[in-house]
Amino acid sequence: MSTSNPIIIATRESPLAMWQAEHVQARLRALYPARTVDLLGMTTRGDQILDRALSAVGGKGLFIKELEVALLEGRAHLAVHSLKDVPMELAAEFRLAAVMDREDPRDCMVSPRYATLAELPTGAKVGTSSLRRELMLRVRYPQLTVLPVRGNVNTRLAKLDRGEFDALIMAAAGLKRLGFAERIRQILPTTEFLPAPGQGALGIEVISASDACAEVVAPLEHAPTRATTAAERAVSRGLGGSCQVPLAAHAEIEGSEIHLRALVGNHKTGEHVAVEGRGPVVDAEAIAAEAVAQLKARGALQLLAA
Repeated sequence: MSTSNPIIIATRESPLAMWQAEHVQARLRALYPARTVDLLGMTTRGDQILDRALSAVGGKGLFIKELEVALLEGRAHLAVHSLKDVPMELAAEFRLAAVMDREDPRDCMVSPRYATLAELPTGAKVGTSSLRRELMLRVRYPQLTVLPVRGNVNTRLAKLDRGEFDALIMAAAGLKRLGFAERIRQILPTTEFLPAPGQGALGIEVISASDACAEVVAPLEHAPTRATTAAERAVSRGLGGSCQVPLAAHAEIEGSEIHLRALVGNHKTGEHVAVEGRGPVVDAEAIAAEAVAQLKARGALQLLAA
């Protein structure tokens, strides 16, 4: 990539995706003031299919395919993704060139009437697009009615405001990034609602053959977030990770160690198994492999098969 050529960022056109791409655009403009940094907005299959759960139509990889085609065809140099939407196994043609500093990784509750999940009456309708969140609700609040909700952040909030739901469970990061932090009624602690692998982090994808593109975004890399999300994603990968798997994994760095917690279960019944492990940050993926082995030993695969 010539230093005089524009840098083109492929992005979905949802408000949150555009915020993320514009955030990267601003960072790159600050790093390379002599370069032009442009956005290539695109609509993906994941944006188009709104009447079915992601787990039923191919998973979150539907949000990145068109962007990857743009990279291969040379119409864009890099693509910005919510890391939790990136498949656990990228095709050989692509690589995650940078993982950026993470926003709040936690889930939250949004409701016009209730301040906490505990206040919701029996049978209250709670919307979520995530099998993982459905599992957490079954575990902690089995008296609630869990219903699917699709669409971007604005669309889901509009459905809530029309009275279609009593509450929504959403990612705190997305609401904060879009200026909706005041809509958050309750931040759900990770001790009760373990986040999805990579939640709150941004990943920048380039084609594997382009060292020049990777070098351009290298200054955006945040090593602690790379380490924690690599451990989380390794757990998901070890269990056939996709959004068809009700799985949670969250890692935190504590001094020189990484602390990893993981959980998998049956989102219809709430039955689940959970493990945790810790060790040196450099051993993050080995710690994840041990967590996967423990989950399997405790019946995780049987739960998923059910």
